[in-house]
Amino acid sequence: MVYPKLTDKPGALETAAAIRSGQLSVAEAVDAAITRIEQLDAEIDALAVPDFERAAETAKAMHQAGPKGDQPLFGVPMTVKESFDVAGLQSCWGHKEHTDYIAPRDSELVARMKAAGAVIVGKTNVPVDLTDWQSFNPVYGRTNNPHDTGRSPGGSSGGSAAAVASGMVPMEFGTDIGGSVRVPAHFCGVWAHKPTWGIISKAGHDHPQMAKQDGFIAAHDGILSVAGPLARNPQDLAAMMQVTSRYPLTRRSRPLKDCRILAVTDYPGAPVDQSVAEPTEAAIEALGKAGVTVDRKSDLLPDLKKQFDDYMMMLNVAMARGAPSPSGRRASATDWFDLLDAQSANQAQWAALFETYDFVIAPPAPVLAIEHSDKRAFDQPMRINGEEVPGASGLAWAGIATFPHLPSSVLPIGSGTHQGAELPCGMQIMGPLMSDLDCIAAAQAIGNILHS
Repeated sequence: MVYPKLTDKPGALETAAAIRSGQLSVAEAVDAAITRIEQLDAEIDALAVPDFERAAETAKAMHQAGPKGDQPLFGVPMTVKESFDVAGLQSCWGHKEHTDYIAPRDSELVARMKAAGAVIVGKTNVPVDLTDWQSFNPVYGRTNNPHDTGRSPGGSSGGSAAAVASGMVPMEFGTDIGGSVRVPAHFCGVWAHKPTWGIISKAGHDHPQMAKQDGFIAAHDGILSVAGPLARNPQDLAAMMQVTSRYPLTRRSRPLKDCRILAVTDYPGAPVDQSVAEPTEAAIEALGKAGVTVDRKSDLLPDLKKQFDDYMMMLNVAMARGAPSPSGRRASATDWFDLLDAQSANQAQWAALFETYDFVIAPPAPVLAIEHSDKRAFDQPMRINGEEVPGASGLAWAGIATFPHLPSSVLPIGSGTHQGAELPCGMQIMGPLMSDLDCIAAAQAIGNILHS
């Protein structure tokens, strides 16, 4: 099985260990990351808002003071998605008219990462309003995929995945509502995790149009949307989850061979291209040969067609904040409560499924990294197996975990070939609510089998 080459730069925990042992200073680690960004970003354009001077000053101060208490990520340089507030930095979500918004304080997630010892060196690129599987806007330009600069790194956390995959930084945090962490990881060949909804705070991740209003305070996490980590290995994902989760996370520590897995590779109305299907099938075959039980169908699976319809309606209402749709119709309160009822019923069906299965595996997206376009991926046909299908149909593979709030880890499983280009391919591993560390551990175990 072929794997597109990732950077050989050390991961987050490895960097932190080198700093603790004295092999590397915080200043050296941060300076090395800044140097890599300056060398690589002219071609990739992952960084939207640099914060090099403050990062260097912070690194020097940290080196002199040393770790404070339990700081597992002490001295590790990182970037965060442009949409997260970092005190003193611009956050415009790709809008020229909002470049005057300077965050007055850190988002809660950034504060937690800093408390764990991370050093923020900048913020990464996004599509306008975080609504595309590409990452370009009139303020920061277009981010390119490090594996093929003529293609998208994904979105909306595309700058995040590109920064990690290229070696600029060992870790990142993005957000996910329509695959916005999982798809970039899949497109760029890195690891990522979409957490159980609500366990990582998104306070300080607010649209600048709202944040600029006097007295604005966000009182809740956005429905469906989560903040999730990206990294070059699963150990770093687990560490980032543990320092940012608002609730204690536990693991069952059950060996993969003792687990029962359901593979979902067919979704009504959402076909998968052969470039994704082939490495997915190869991975499933490898799991079977390693003694892992993988079923290909189950009557316990919820009605995926209904789930996708409900997910798309909830997604559109949430993204528009209740504004009228293009047809002019506005969702009513009854519509919204009906969606909440449908979501609750769907969650109960998934919970019943997880009484039999430990994990569900599926593609994160129906295609590999798409070519650049000036139109949103969802507003134009997507070419799958030589035929054009509605671009929005690809969101089914994101919604399979998003609508029921399930955790989902993505790992690189190999590569596929699309239009003559060899590109990374990922797989998502979903589990029951709050099984975040189990999903990451299962992804790690699957990766060990595939890479052996």
